[in-house]
Amino acid sequence: VCSLACGDVEGKFDVLFNRVRTIQKKSGNFDLLLCVGNFFGSTPDAEWEEYKTGIKKAPIQTYVLGANNQETVKYFQDVDGCELAENITYLGRKGVFTGSSGLQIVYLSGTESLNEPVPGYSFSPKDVISLRTTLWSTSQFKGVDILLTSPWPKYVGNFGNSSGEVDTKKCGSDLISSLATGLKPRYHFAALEKTYYERLPYRNHIILQENAQHATRFIALANVGNPEKKKYLYAFSIVPMKLMDVAELVKQPPDVTENPYRKFVKQASIGKQIPAPEEDSACQFFFDLNEKQGRKRSSTGRDSKSSPHPKQPRKLPQPPGPCWFCLASPEVEKHLVVSIGTHCYLALAKGGLSDDHVLILPIGHYQSVVELSAEVVEEVEQYKATLRRFFKSQGKRCILFERNYKSHHLQLQVIPVPLSRCATDDIKDAFITQAQEQQIELLEIPEHSDIKQIAQPGAAYFYVELDTGEKLFHRIKKNFPLQFGREVLASEAILNIPDKSDWRQCQISKEEEETLARHFRKDFEPFDFTLDD
Repeated sequence: VCSLACGDVEGKFDVLFNRVRTIQKKSGNFDLLLCVGNFFGSTPDAEWEEYKTGIKKAPIQTYVLGANNQETVKYFQDVDGCELAENITYLGRKGVFTGSSGLQIVYLSGTESLNEPVPGYSFSPKDVISLRTTLWSTSQFKGVDILLTSPWPKYVGNFGNSSGEVDTKKCGSDLISSLATGLKPRYHFAALEKTYYERLPYRNHIILQENAQHATRFIALANVGNPEKKKYLYAFSIVPMKLMDVAELVKQPPDVTENPYRKFVKQASIGKQIPAPEEDSACQFFFDLNEKQGRKRSSTGRDSKSSPHPKQPRKLPQPPGPCWFCLASPEVEKHLVVSIGTHCYLALAKGGLSDDHVLILPIGHYQSVVELSAEVVEEVEQYKATLRRFFKSQGKRCILFERNYKSHHLQLQVIPVPLSRCATDDIKDAFITQAQEQQIELLEIPEHSDIKQIAQPGAAYFYVELDTGEKLFHRIKKNFPLQFGREVLASEAILNIPDKSDWRQCQISKEEEETLARHFRKDFEPFDFTLDD
């Protein structure tokens, strides 16, 4: 089925349909045009009257969503949908439209409302539940071909390419995120933000835990005839899901990412609003490493004296006993700490493979990456990106690994390797070769995947992240060599320092450690985001 999707028309019917005619002359006829966002605008009705009375006619079968504001409710008299003009059909408030080819299109008109009674231009949690339940009740439900909504789904930018000026953590609808998660559309179109955003496709299954499923492509379209010439028409060809071979349907695009909504939508909470990731960061206080007098700064970067009523800190996860890595613990060797954020800190590794071998550690007690809360993950990613930039400026690439086995507190090891030593592929080959030699099954996993979707909390694993974003993963079943990550990086193929494969052989005096930490802090300072005002 050859289709066109369009963003907010806002009453510019002639502009839209003239553009469609031009496209059809060039590319041949399309089967249908799907319009999301505001179909009618606040302009006078003269242009619409010509279509309504048949003086002008849409050149293609056009399907539109309903009102998003009180002003345009008057155009949509029948909540179940109706013909508005020849070749122009209002789909209705919500429902499923199945074309003659078997193409299944789910539509939800309006904007989100959590208030009762729901205005005529809005949808409620009940609407979303009823739509989802209708589809889930069909036997062997796998997903739908197309989802049409006017608002964006909230969080759609997570794990994806940049959504430009639109902040997807604040903009959009929770309910639509929930709907998209449940319905697994192959294409999801939205508008209202007056911009074009084609997100990288995202997967609908948990890798290594669920069978492969088709990917979803989210496309937001701009408003018709916008002066910035942002894309408002999107042409695509789609074979209905029910006619496709399963292997072809579930084929994963090379740029597929993790599901952006997975963290925030629990299927168990059908009908409940999605819990947002915690935006309020705990306002813990730490001594500023750069102030000799030890002035306190808040984790938000403000001085404690600037706020007479600091926010109450959120209670951090506590260890069951003494822990060498919980920052509040007396056991921590604080002279090795080189940067402190809100949820994580950076420390030089004791007995490091090099003078700038560092660890990213959570401030609270978390055993592994899998157990981290959303805001801690966000800061871990920030540290990772910052360290990559820092080491790149020094002519090095950094390799990260985590061993969640016989360890109590997450230690994300970050080891720089000079670019002159070897290529990323050589490092990858060294890990795979040495793993095979030791009968360790090291799987390559998609670079946009989230370890949380592969390993359950409490599961033992070893994980490597290369500077290209490529990832290698091993699920530990019985035994695992504790120094495996170090051994590979210390080997002749990479750093060529085999005598340093055991950290205990690399220990130096506290005075030497303090000197190294001081030098690292000084070099890292221009890159350290925790020092920004």
